[in-house]
Amino acid sequence: MFRFLRDHGIIERNVLLMGVLTLITISIGGLVQIIPLFAMETTIERVGGIRPYTPLELMGREIYVREGCYLCHSQMIRPFRDELERYGHYSLAAESLYDHPFQWGSKRTGPDLARVGGRYSDDWHAAHLRSPRALVPESVMPPYSFLDRPLDAHDIAQRLVAQRRVGVPYTDEMVGNAVADLATQAGPDADAVAFQQRYARARQGVFDGNPRVVTEMDALVAYLQMLGTLVDFRDVTPEQLRQQ
Repeated sequence: MFRFLRDHGIIERNVLLMGVLTLITISIGGLVQIIPLFAMETTIERVGGIRPYTPLELMGREIYVREGCYLCHSQMIRPFRDELERYGHYSLAAESLYDHPFQWGSKRTGPDLARVGGRYSDDWHAAHLRSPRALVPESVMPPYSFLDRPLDAHDIAQRLVAQRRVGVPYTDEMVGNAVADLATQAGPDADAVAFQQRYARARQGVFDGNPRVVTEMDALVAYLQMLGTLVDFRDVTPEQLRQQ
């Protein structure tokens, strides 16, 4: 048997045999990837604080993906001492539960952003996006001043429905209030009682410094400012961490 496997020429000369073995290999690889998805609810330990993105944060995340930010910034803190000291607590699987697709990334031209929320002010983020080298002279990030244009979110309710179809638990109430919730988060003077009930720990603000219009800059900064802020690690038990 082992001699047969070593003599790969037999397989290469037999099209039918190669086809059968290729099919078996692909099937095994596919099953390894698919079967765990059916047990996702039991393999990802739920931790307190995780919630779906607000409408404004969701739009910001889509801008983040559209502009390819994941190509230079990861959102995955590995359990190594140097990363813990620089970025904070290592990433938990539950923190990416509602990411479709996740933004772990594979390269760090810029720093990891998994815990960037709250580390800088809204004004800092907006200024950095407009002119990166004005704040960080060694930065190679391109400017994103064009994000000061108005945000087109006319289909935000449909976007929430699309997310719900892939497993994000947006309720009918969230979908029905999507437009109002987006405006509420970008308007710090708006009544946010109902909004806060739907989206815990979501903060309001004039994220781009311009209260007259909701812009793409508002959305992106709102998204960045919530990264890593949902989980209070003082409430996470060692048992939960071991199951991540």
